[in-house]
Parts: sequence; C-alpha cells; structure tokens
Amino acid sequence: MKRFIVLLGLVIAAGTLFAGCSKESGASGSDDVVKVGLNGSGVPIWEKVKEKAAEEGIKIELVEFSDYVRPNMALADGDIDLNAFQTVSYFDSFIEERNLDLEPIATTMIAPMGVYSEEYEDVKNIPEGSSIALPKEATNMGRALLLLEKAGLIGLPEDFDGNGSLDKVTDNPKNLQFEPVAAAQTPRVLTDVAASVINNGVAVEAGFVPVDDAIFIEDETAEPYINIIAAQAGEADKEVYQKIADIYQQEDVAEHIREVFDDSLIPTFVPLEKIGW
Repeated sequence: MKRFIVLLGLVIAAGTLFAGCSKESGASGSDDVVKVGLNGSGVPIWEKVKEKAAEEGIKIELVEFSDYVRPNMALADGDIDLNAFQTVSYFDSFIEERNLDLEPIATTMIAPMGVYSEEYEDVKNIPEGSSIALPKEATNMGRALLLLEKAGLIGLPEDFDGNGSLDKVTDNPKNLQFEPVAAAQTPRVLTDVAASVINNGVAVEAGFVPVDDAIFIEDETAEPYINIIAAQAGEADKEVYQKIADIYQQEDVAEHIREVFDDSLIPTFVPLEKIGW
C-alpha cells in the first residue's frame, strides 16, 4: 500500500511537470491565450496569423487600441503579451523616454512614405525653386527629409538623428522651398505645390495606391521605419512568441498583406540586427 502511494505521487508529480512544460511552450492543447495589441489597421493581417497559429495549437486574442501610447504601456504592464503597431524608430524613442524594458522579436512590414505630384512623373524633373509640402510633425518631417535626401533633392548631416526641422538641410541644389503642413493635409495641397511628401496611411485614405502613384517611395532599406512585433525583454525568447513570429514571416502571410492592402504595405522580414537589435 505504501509503495502504491509513493508510485502514485511520482505519477502525479510527473504529470504536473509535463503540464507545466506544455503551458510554457504554447504546445498544442495549452489553455494559454497570447494577447496581441494592435491598431485597427493591423487587424486584417493578424486575423490571418491567428488562423494559422490555431492550426499549431496556439490561441491568439487580438486587442485593439486607438492610439500609439497605450499598446506599449499595456505591454510593459503585462496586460498584453505582444504588440505589433509601430516602427522601430518610434519604438526605440518611446522605450527610452519611458524607460520601458521591451524589445523587438521580429520585423513585419514597411508602410512606405512617398513623394507625390500632380505635375511631375519623376523627382528629377522637379524644377529649381519649386515648393515641396511635407508633414510638419518632427518625426514625420525627419522621415520626409530622409526620403528627399534619398531622392537626391537635398543633403542632410551624416549624424542626422531623424528628428525633422528644416534647418537640418545642409544641401539644397535646386533651391527648393519647403512648406510644412499637418500630415493629414499633405494630399490636399498637391494642387498648390510641385510635390508633396505623404505618409502611407494618409495617401491610402486619399485614394492613392502608394506603390503605383508615388513618384518616389521608400523601400525595404528604410530600416528605421520597419514595423516590428515587440515583447517584454524577459520574455522575448519565449518559444510560443518565437513561433508566432515565424508564422507571421511565412510567405502566405506576406502575400495576404500584399493582397489585402493592394501592395500599399511591403512585407519586410529582416534580421533584428538589421534594425539595430
């Protein structure tokens, strides 16, 4: 009888240990739910990821936010497990400012900013002295200036930190005039300027297909503006989170992104070292 009780205790202990391992790893049959914080625009992508994860025995709950502050604070507080809504540039600045212990676990896509014009089909044809509209918010303007530099229209300091202000322009060979406006207004001033630098979401809302309609556009090399999946730093290597990241970076998800967003978003799956992590 005593031997039976000892054996029974060992079986129960082994069963408890096995269940604990299953829960931690997110293996099939786990009752864990991984909560992923998103803005509304990310939901169609993550519905696809959620469906594929379910086939692997991983349950995902999508948690929507209407701003760009709460998703990181909720992640830091443990109210959600992952978030996927921001560029690495914004993320780096946010966690430094708020002293948050978060880190990326994977890259996802770029929502490319573009230069648009109703008059010119190539940035090279924009004449001397022309007016260029660009978003006035510091981070948007910095991104716009970098895009104009890549287009060959201006020069910036080698140590340009991405915070935009017009006094950062060191070279302006065409003597272009810059008109800072609210980001939402950049499509509306197109008739008044030679070209306008427009954020991806604003361009789409205005009826543009960025990859078709922009006369110059960001690509996968715009590393500070690659979007990421983030986790708490102490959980970044958690097996179930890494599996979700792997699922996101599969080709059928990339194709889903292209199809749903009419090629307005560019799936961008690069090593974290590429974005400074």
